[in-house]
Amino acid sequence: MTTSSHGLTAPFALARFRHGDRVHLGVVAGDRVRPLSREDLGADGLNAFLADPDWDRIGALAAAPEGEWRPLADVTLTAPVEPRQVLQTGANYRQHVIELVAAGLTQNGDRTPEQAREFAARMMDARAADGEPYFFIGLPACVVGDDVPLVLPAYSEVHDWELELAVVIGREAFGVSREDAMAHVAGWTVVNDVTTRDLVFRKDMKEIGTDWYRAKNAPGFLPTGPFLVPAHFADPADLGVRLDLNGQTMQDASTSDLLFDVPALVAGASRTMPLLPGDLLLTGSPAGNGQHWKRFLRDGDVMTGTIAGLGTQVVRCVAQGAV
Repeated sequence: MTTSSHGLTAPFALARFRHGDRVHLGVVAGDRVRPLSREDLGADGLNAFLADPDWDRIGALAAAPEGEWRPLADVTLTAPVEPRQVLQTGANYRQHVIELVAAGLTQNGDRTPEQAREFAARMMDARAADGEPYFFIGLPACVVGDDVPLVLPAYSEVHDWELELAVVIGREAFGVSREDAMAHVAGWTVVNDVTTRDLVFRKDMKEIGTDWYRAKNAPGFLPTGPFLVPAHFADPADLGVRLDLNGQTMQDASTSDLLFDVPALVAGASRTMPLLPGDLLLTGSPAGNGQHWKRFLRDGDVMTGTIAGLGTQVVRCVAQGAV
């Protein structure tokens, strides 16, 4: 995966980059980056900073001409976060779920495509009115960045893309209300929640339902970043989400189509377990995944994912054994 500052409109953002055999936390401003020390942060590491972020302090450093600035193009970026927990949200874009059901990639394949779309539309409207978010957990070890290509496991040929807005948790959130939820959000980043479609549903015991562990947790299946953008620099209610595959647009939507918005997701997820500083809460992926196009990831594919204002990630796919 390679990264670019293209599409980053915030005055500054955080990033993590490799220099020699070490990974450094830095502040990005325009096309340059400078490392941040513990003294610069006023905290003992990234997650400690996110627990009580002083963005004015970082903004002043980003505006200062002095410092160890270096061109962004000269460093290797890695994932901008170090989450202890990753929560993923399922079925949170109306049109995406309609496509999943219509494509027959659910437990019930007896409906015609038209019947499936009508059923899914009614289900989504009912969920938006009276339902709750659907969460499952991912492995933090799958979070990777600029320095890791996406290796496509040989056990399947239906690995799929899911570009998503990810919430980066700030102050610990446990049992928070919807009204207070945004006070626990430190920032935003871009995540491609890669999924192996033929492993989503158990074939040996359908009563068990979904198997998110096998479908979503292969090494490198959560390309993340390139930047951590402070929460106040973007409005999560209306952000463009676009993924191009080899230059062809596959996903092109807005977070305005979310069934459950960010405050509802943070509040809902925090009911069960405390969300910790630096954790990732993925908000779901819009329509336009591979199962819609009947086209899945192959060796040599390049995915370019952009969320408006948050920057662009470019993920290179390689077949297992080719790296």
